[in-house]
Amino acid sequence: MNIKFRRALPEDAATLSHIAFSAQAYWGYPEHWMEIWKPQLTFLPEYFKENESWIAELENIPLAFYTLQKKKHIAWIENLWVLPEHIGKGIGRQLFLHALNRSREMGYLILQLEADPNTVGFYEKMGMYKVGEKHYVVEDQSRILDFIGNSDKIGEC
Repeated sequence: MNIKFRRALPEDAATLSHIAFSAQAYWGYPEHWMEIWKPQLTFLPEYFKENESWIAELENIPLAFYTLQKKKHIAWIENLWVLPEHIGKGIGRQLFLHALNRSREMGYLILQLEADPNTVGFYEKMGMYKVGEKHYVVEDQSRILDFIGNSDKIGEC
């Protein structure tokens, strides 16, 4: 696939919100959980003015995106979402590697993210490893999100 990357623009907010919501729903979460998460998965145009975000496109059609933020001198992938019909086709890998390269270009030595339990295996395949956990409750169910990171030099990930 000839995937091209471009910076996300404020006018992409609705499309990227759709990608994020669809990607989260892919994992079969209960519909009422998806409603709880809807505000977190809905992006306003201002978000893409304030945060460096990149879109993976095929023939000018957005398939996936990520957001890279700085948190305490660490590159942080805040979002990395792939449309469900493209999961497992290498687009997530290309997106992750693009984020890794951008992190290097920006001079970061550490790259981290908070991973949904369903995506931990993907990030481990990308060379990341668990550095912590965040526990929280959705309705009456406990969830654990893993902090996945590379505490060595980013170029070795």
